[in-house]
This record gives sequence, C-alpha cells and structure tokens, in this order.
Amino acid sequence: MNDPASVESSLSPEQIREKEEQALQGLATAYERMREEIGKVIVGQSEVVDELLIAMFTRGHCLLVGVPGLAKTLLVSTISRILQLSFRRIQFTPDLMPSDITGTDVLQDDPETGHRKFEFMQGPIFTNILLADEVNRTPPKTQAALLEAMQERHVSVGTHTYRLPQPFFVLATQNPIEQEGTYPLPEAQLDRFMFNVTVKYPSSAEELLILKQTTGGIEPELQPILNGDQILALQEVVRKVPVPEHVFVYARDLVRATRPEGKEAISASQQYLSWGAGPRAGQYLILGAKAKAVLDGRFHVTTDDIKAVAHPVLRHRLVTNFQANSENITTDDVIDLLIKKVPVDLQKRARQAIE
Repeated sequence: MNDPASVESSLSPEQIREKEEQALQGLATAYERMREEIGKVIVGQSEVVDELLIAMFTRGHCLLVGVPGLAKTLLVSTISRILQLSFRRIQFTPDLMPSDITGTDVLQDDPETGHRKFEFMQGPIFTNILLADEVNRTPPKTQAALLEAMQERHVSVGTHTYRLPQPFFVLATQNPIEQEGTYPLPEAQLDRFMFNVTVKYPSSAEELLILKQTTGGIEPELQPILNGDQILALQEVVRKVPVPEHVFVYARDLVRATRPEGKEAISASQQYLSWGAGPRAGQYLILGAKAKAVLDGRFHVTTDDIKAVAHPVLRHRLVTNFQANSENITTDDVIDLLIKKVPVDLQKRARQAIE
C-alpha cells in the first residue's frame, strides 16, 4: 500500500493545488448538507450553528452562553448525530469531582490469579464530543479538570497518561454569571475555548415555528454526513488555506489594539479594559477566518473573514474595568470599536512595505 505522503510528494504543484481545492469544495458541500440537517431540529440560530461548525473544523472548543431553554444542549446532540461521533454529556453541579470527569483507578480482583490490581476506569471525557452542561455551576477545581484534556487532548491519572479519541471537542454551555449559583470560569480555562458563542432568544416568527414543530408527534430523521476520519482529514485541509500577508498583519494589529498598556491600543481599550487578548487570540482569528472562507465556498482569506470571527474569538479574552461596567459597556461594544478603528487600508500599506 502506498504511503499518502509519498504519493502527494510525486504530484506537481498544480496537481496538489487541484487536489486541495477539491477537498475544500467537498467541505463546503458537506457544510451545506449539515446546515440542512440541523435545520430539521433547530429553528433559527444560524449564526450559532456557523460558529460551532467553524470551531469544529479548526479543532477548537466552544463555550455557548445563554439563559436556560434556548436549545443549547439539543443543538450539540444534533451535531453529534449528523457527524457520526460518540457523544457524552456531563451535568456540572456543585458536588461534581474531577475524577467524575476524567475517570479514576479502581482496585479490581483478577479471577484467574487471585491478585488485586488497579485498573483505570474511563470517565465520560473519553468521547468525540463532550457536552459540559452548565459548566459554571461547579467550582473552579472541577472546571480545571478539563484544562489538560482541552489543550493536550490527553488525560493524566496517577503516573499514566491516556490519549483521548480523535476528533475531540468540548462544547460547554454556561448560564449568565449574574444568575445565582454560578462560578466565573478561570481565565486560563476561558482561553482554552476558541469561541465564546452568544445564544440569543429567537425572533417572533422563529418562536412561533418552534411551538408548532416541537408540540407534535413527528420526530425528524437525521442523515449522517461525515464520520470521524473524514473530519480529521478536513481539519488538515482547512489549515492549508492560504492567507495573504496583509490579513496576518490585520489579525495581529487587531489583537494588539486590545491591550490597554500597549502603544498600539485604541482609546476604547485604554478607557474600558483592564487587560486585552494574548497571542492565542490571533491564532484563532486566522484559523477561524480560514474555516469561514472555506464554508463560504472561497479558497482565500480576506480581512472580512477576520472581522466575522472577531466577536466570538475576542469577547471572552477582554476584561472590562469599573468604568466600562458603570457605563454598561460590554466587550462586544469594545470589539465593534476595534473593527471600526483598526483600518484595513493601513494593513495594505504595511503589506506593500514588507514586499
């Protein structure tokens, strides 16, 4: 059997490019089919669906924020069904322990030898899609149990390390912090999420359709679209999407403009932020823009793609200060100003200077 890497190395640059474009076109087609299938169950929320799928095809994790009853859990379980992936749900509660997530060593009797030994019993984190439901209902110690898995995609218990199945996504839901019985997620935990997705109330027309669809006896049939191996292959394809130099520069400057102590900061960052985003935000801006371009059927990235993913990438990485809170200025308001104040034409001149 031929090695795929050796086969690809024997192709000409034009053939490699054609092969990659075919794969990208396949992803765009699969995306349209996925949206159709999700639409059979989920009414509206098209922006939320787009952001979730963008994160998945870039190996990112998502935090969905919204009040209870907005179908966050239903959306995640629906995606797992159309992608033919294993799915587990953890209901986060104040008494949940870290071992309830990762698993633990259990003393077992060997019936053949009569000896006793420890065996690792896998926790629910050993799945393709993990739904961390109401993740901010549990204390930070238990929230931190997800950190290693989200970043390294493995779990360490005792002296052993266990690899998680691939692909692996954490899709967490969170109730607004101002509600009783919630714990703010630590900054290190928040930074592991590629996107912070805001789930809003449906429109009047959408809510009427929800009432009609969910109170009858007909349950829609979902058709599987992709399997795990196909998703892994498409994730590799997304990373190969070319990005112009001026788009890299724009993503970098957008992130640096959030840091209130930096000389590149805009006035709104200096006035309303305690601190801004780190380099990981820039990485996610580029990766999200690549996926956004592909899902739109394009094979090149523009600054508009960066702008399209700026809110979900940045909103949980900016920390507002007392003045912002007193004036009801949110991180989304600051991001709007960032997009407005960091002009694209300056980035084009920067590209010309580099060239």
